[in-house]
Amino acid sequence: MELFEAIAQRASVRQLEAVDVPEEDLKRILDAGRRAPSGMNRQPFEFVVIRKRETLQALASAQGCIGDVSCAIAVVADPERSRFWLEDIAAAAENMLLAITALGYASVWIEGTLLRDEETHKRTLGVPENLRLMIILPIGKAAARVTQAAKRALEEMVYWERWGERRG
Repeated sequence: MELFEAIAQRASVRQLEAVDVPEEDLKRILDAGRRAPSGMNRQPFEFVVIRKRETLQALASAQGCIGDVSCAIAVVADPERSRFWLEDIAAAAENMLLAITALGYASVWIEGTLLRDEETHKRTLGVPENLRLMIILPIGKAAARVTQAAKRALEEMVYWERWGERRG
């Protein structure tokens, strides 16, 4: 799938079905995350690939759909490596979401519900105490047809040259 098509089709899918994710596809998704921009190229993130059914089931307490898939990627951040670590992990996660879509899979960015019990989930994955377990991306197939949520019209959110100046 072409990049702009993936951008237009990417949707947050919470009703996922398990699907085999070949290692070649998984490496392409992970490489997309690795190639994300980061402040001063500090790359303050690591990825944990989760395939074990019991681990996915344990993480499902953060969001149920994690227990429905056969593969997920956790994004772990090291706040000591960069003061831009939040922006950096966001860029890595978005690159992976676009790669997931381009390869024909579906996913959702899980963060808020994960952070409510971050320490428990860190223990599940063996993440060191000084690091942050910030995002999980479950990878599957959409259980039903899903389209991207409606977005504001481009003309409503773009100014030209100065705030408040719109084009015709």
